Amino acid sequence: MTAVRVTRARLAVTVSARQLPPAARGLGVWLMAAAPASARGAVDIALVSDVTMRRLNRTYRGIDRPTDVLSFPADDAGTTYRHADGAGPRPLGDIAIAVGLAERQARDQGHGFRTELRVLALHGLLHLLGYDHESDTGQMRRVEERLRRRAGLPAGLIARVPRSMPS
Repeated sequence: MTAVRVTRARLAVTVSARQLPPAARGLGVWLMAAAPASARGAVDIALVSDVTMRRLNRTYRGIDRPTDVLSFPADDAGTTYRHADGAGPRPLGDIAIAVGLAERQARDQGHGFRTELRVLALHGLLHLLGYDHESDTGQMRRVEERLRRRAGLPAGLIARVPRSMPS
């Protein structure tokens, strides 16, 4: 398992994978820069296989197919946790990204895998911050669009017209 952790005063991001793809290098630093100013805490991003993502999606959402990104907010968002060297940022939660599906979506969208990882990480972070495009009145879509434009990303995940359905 390969893990890279980057920390700034307001946000800490760890990216881990069985083998970290070159396109994922710098993802944590990028996400910290692209995150809304209100983002505070620790985020763990796991790059997983489509098989693992299918299992997660089935277990936690009752949907028996892989999805591109899942977010798991921390239960103890109001607390501070301890590292060996003292207090650390409160956990915001975990993000899982399906690598195979992300690679296919990147091809379908006509951009690189690195760009797709960024689109998915930003989308996942917004869910950890409490946004929910399935139940809000467009608030998450507006925030995602503003942040992705500022970060120079193509269309956000919510705004995409599906070109292919994941299997």
